[in-house]
Amino acid sequence: MGYVIYISFSSILLLLVIAITFYLIGRKIGRREGMYGPPLAGLPAPAPPHKATEKPPEVFTTAGVPIEWEEHYVGTEIDPRTQSFLTWESLESVRRNKVGLKGPMATPIGKGHRSLNLTLRKELNLYANVRPCYSLPGYKTRYDDVDLITIRENTEGEYSGLEHQCCREVAEKYPEITYEEVVIDNCCMMLVKNPALFDVLVMPNLYGDIISDLCAGLVGGLGLTPSCNIGEDGVALAEAVHGSAPDIAGKNLANPTALLLSGVMMLRHLKLNEQAEQIHSAIINTIAEGKYRTADLGGSSTTTDFTKAICDHL
Repeated sequence: MGYVIYISFSSILLLLVIAITFYLIGRKIGRREGMYGPPLAGLPAPAPPHKATEKPPEVFTTAGVPIEWEEHYVGTEIDPRTQSFLTWESLESVRRNKVGLKGPMATPIGKGHRSLNLTLRKELNLYANVRPCYSLPGYKTRYDDVDLITIRENTEGEYSGLEHQCCREVAEKYPEITYEEVVIDNCCMMLVKNPALFDVLVMPNLYGDIISDLCAGLVGGLGLTPSCNIGEDGVALAEAVHGSAPDIAGKNLANPTALLLSGVMMLRHLKLNEQAEQIHSAIINTIAEGKYRTADLGGSSTTTDFTKAICDHL
């Protein structure tokens, strides 16, 4: 039986977010920074990651994924059409292809421009952020049985919508799924005490931002957790949500796991389930084997070595 927790206030778009939640339960499952997206008709492909983690195409190619990568990089000047360093062409690529894979992007400090990630969410109306967190076999953390999903309302703020009513109305249509409402402070306590109590958590923007990072900490950090933003007209932008790590940029030291697992979410969105499962299993097996791990996972492998080990498991 599935189990859904709704945290505090809903938003005007939360009805759509809840619908995504119940669908997911059924499946359970820079400046040189940028995005990927594919020109294959009917097979949209992604928006490139930070140079430090630019490895997805190699793994996807090895797995035989039928995607052509269309690369777009963050500009060096503000684009007046987006009011940010994000180019209009990159947004149009995602709109046209309906799907994208984005690496970590850091907004330059200064005035006169918008946050890069905020620009993406607003311009593409990516109203729901889906953040799975699950324990990885063979990688020791405080908990070994975490398997939950956070659904974060992505474009609005607190007190902006329909309160709890829309969630209750949708939950009534799925009596086989346990639904419960929890206040945010109690939710945090319950997650730390026993995260296995939860399957899916649905919440507004601010709470979702905080809780999804808390959940990532339960399984080893943001470097191991995928993310995908869902928007109107079937648009989906998968992304690694950790920082851009400028201290290791270009040093071949970054851990590409979060970006690769986000790519797996993208493939499932495209219904390329066989390739998605192959890549997912290869990543899990590589980490569990323990021979090739990047420094943040307690190893000494380079990004290239770690990626090659994943490809060898395909």
